[in-house]
Amino acid sequence: MRMESVEQVKIRIERLLKPDRLAHSYGVAGEARRLAAQYGADPDKAYYAGLCHDICKNMTPEEQLQWIKRSAIILDDTGYRQPPIWHGFAAAQYLREEVGVEDEEILQAVRYHTTGRAGMSLLEKIIFTADLTEPGRDYPDVETVRTLAGRSLEQAVLYILRYTMGKLLVNGGPICRDAWEAYNQLVTAQKKEKTSEKE
Repeated sequence: MRMESVEQVKIRIERLLKPDRLAHSYGVAGEARRLAAQYGADPDKAYYAGLCHDICKNMTPEEQLQWIKRSAIILDDTGYRQPPIWHGFAAAQYLREEVGVEDEEILQAVRYHTTGRAGMSLLEKIIFTADLTEPGRDYPDVETVRTLAGRSLEQAVLYILRYTMGKLLVNGGPICRDAWEAYNQLVTAQKKEKTSEKE
């Protein structure tokens, strides 16, 4: 199956997504393209991944879970207790089967855009960050995240992880393994970098 063009994907998401989610997807695509140009990633690939990242967001949890079960991804117990993260995992499989996407970099960026993971690629960091910094986003720390994203993707990703995990902890929610592993890796790398600078 041939991978759908950007124009074909636009038609598809306009059919699948509610207006506010559609506007967000366009915002993420534009922000991802901008960040890609800044950090040396492929702007076209970033735009495509941004358009697609929430393609399963307006499906029911049952539909999302069916797409996850068709994939090779096995969620841990915590993941299964967190329906808000399912749409990214579902979207990766949906894109593979229905949209013809075989580019693993795009699929991984879409799959982990809500959780992050250890060993994130440049494109994964871009989509993860763009999801929280696109122009339509409005939450207490958004300007801080945008400022960090302009300086360092690693700093932005780490801040986002701290912010989202902090909210989950305050509300007594579970934190999935992928997010913890991403956080631990970035914190460890940051500490090593600071130690090297002192030496």
